[in-house]
Parts: sequence; structure tokens; C-alpha cells
Amino acid sequence: MPDDTAAPDRPLERLRVLAKQDVLVTPLLRHIEGFTLEGLLTFLWHGDPQAERVVLMCGGAMGGLLGPANALYHDLGERLAADGIGAIRVGYRRPNDLPACVLDIAGAADLAHRNGGRRFVVIGHSFGGAVAVNAGCMLRSVVAGVVTLSTQSAGCESAAALQRPLLLLHGDRDELIPPMASEMVRALAGGGDVEMLPGAGHLLVEAADHLRTRLQAWITDVFARPLEDAHA
Repeated sequence: MPDDTAAPDRPLERLRVLAKQDVLVTPLLRHIEGFTLEGLLTFLWHGDPQAERVVLMCGGAMGGLLGPANALYHDLGERLAADGIGAIRVGYRRPNDLPACVLDIAGAADLAHRNGGRRFVVIGHSFGGAVAVNAGCMLRSVVAGVVTLSTQSAGCESAAALQRPLLLLHGDRDELIPPMASEMVRALAGGGDVEMLPGAGHLLVEAADHLRTRLQAWITDVFARPLEDAHA
């Protein structure tokens, strides 16, 4: 991986990585660990590291790398890689710490950018929905869209600054976060598409097959739009 000289305020420098390990697990999957003063940061990177289009995926308040809906993030990463789209699953240094988790996502985007990434979609589940919204605002100039899955509304108060396509998916039988939370985030953002998934709980297992197809199509469509028109 290239290791560009960068200003100290870039995300990777702000993470203060003391050491890292980078292992090629398969030809289309890298496992990267960064040892920092605030914990272990993990990236599972699907696809060509030089891909210009990259999806960043993050978990809930307890972290994790598989995502909801029976390892959605792993399957989606493989599908996107086959389409020439990179995907990075992010394992937080400090789960449930919103500013720290947003910086972790920004660090993943920074790493991808140094390798050729130019446009990003951010996906987050539960607490990760707030991470995705805030990361989308922080990286808005290079973000093509944001997806939330069973999102909380807490922490999304700045969503009006996003001004990018926003897809919010929520199970109508969510036992942890009421579906109204996604409606609230859409209101805070001033727009977005809310899709209620019939019979699905917080982990969205009941909608697993639908989510894989829906997200792959949505991501492909959003990346096909000119970035300057992405908010329209």
C-alpha cells in the first residue's frame, strides 16, 4: 500500500497508528490491523485496492465486521468486488464512541483515497447509522450516498449538512429501535428514502435476501450519477 507523506490533520495521521499488519487473505480480500493508543482498528478490504468507487461499512454500538442480516457486509463486499467496486468493513477502535468511530470511517476513506479511491458510499447499522450520517457529512465532497440500517436518530442532528442521496431501511418489527427513528433521520436530513421491511427485526435477518439485492442495485445507481448532481 502506498504510504504518502501527509499533513498531520489527515484522518490516518489523527488515528496515531503505532504499527500495522496487512495480510492478503484471498486475491480479493485484505485484512489490515492498526494498533493505536485508543485500541485496535481493523479493516477488511474487498476488491481492488485501487478501485475508484469504494463502499465503507460499519457496525453498531458493540462494533463487529459482519453486519446485520446474516453477514450482510461480507456478502455485499464480495458482490461489489466482482463488479469492480471496493468495500472496506471497519472494526472500530472504541465502539459506541461516536466521534472516534466517525474518525475510524474517515481513516478508511483516507487509506482508500491514497490508493486511488475517489467516490464513496457509507453504510451503517443501528448506532452505525449515526456514524454513517456523520461520516457522510464530514466527507461530503467525495461521498456519493449514505445508507442506514435500523438506525438510531441520536447523533444524527447534523444530517441536514449531508445533502446526498440517503437510503434508510428499517424493520417494522424492530425490537430495539422504533422504525420512527429512521423517519426522524429523514426529517433531520430534509430528504431521503425510507423503506420499511415487513416482519423484520433489528438485525434484519428476515429481509436478508432483499437487502443484498437492494443495496447492490442502489449503490451501483448512486455511483453512476455525477457527484455534483448526487444530492438531487
